[in-house]
Amino acid sequence: MYNNMPNPDALAERASTRATSVNRVYNFVYGWMSIALAISGGIAWYMANVATHLMTQNLLIGCAIAQIALVLVLRFGFRKLSLPAIAGLFVAYAAYIGATLSVFLAVYTTESIYQAFFITAGTFAGMALFGTVTRKDLSTMGRMCIMALWGVIIMIVVNLFMGSSGLDYLISLVVLAIFVGLTAYDAQNVRKLADAESRGEITTAEANRFGLILALELYLDVIILFETIIQLLGDRK
Repeated sequence: MYNNMPNPDALAERASTRATSVNRVYNFVYGWMSIALAISGGIAWYMANVATHLMTQNLLIGCAIAQIALVLVLRFGFRKLSLPAIAGLFVAYAAYIGATLSVFLAVYTTESIYQAFFITAGTFAGMALFGTVTRKDLSTMGRMCIMALWGVIIMIVVNLFMGSSGLDYLISLVVLAIFVGLTAYDAQNVRKLADAESRGEITTAEANRFGLILALELYLDVIILFETIIQLLGDRK
């Protein structure tokens, strides 16, 4: 009878191994996200002195379309790429985003930048925590947010011809709502990935590949949240 009872030492070892695996995935994903944000931030500050000469309204609109389009490409196409290819594109895109962010640094006041930064950080942290701890499956919400991005792109293109400030404000509100939801959804996917590796359902190599994609998705969530918030609340110089 007692021979069938699990060995406490074995149970403790398995629990320790699982915790180590979970921590590795979280460190990998959020570490890569932080590296990309550091690259973007460094390049943005470096280029801010010349961004004033480059800034046009069409440039900002073009950047917004490109970033939202990348979210869609990322979620439907990047999953077929290899780990080195994803890493290379990740670094290159972080550098590109840094260049576009310099436009915002040149146009908006320092106070507005700090305000948007802290609101973005708080929003991202709160929604990422919610997505990590909630037991509710956010897959349906995530799919709805992704589908809504197509509508946002259409709205942006339409407003290029209409030039409506009211529609522009509405677009910003919709984008904000979408990426608040996507932040929670992506954070939950990190937890699912960590759990899958800890249970041995996927290899470490597979976890790294999907983890890098999730890091890029979370990075985009932060960037677009920041850009949307500063456009909604920021004061121009």
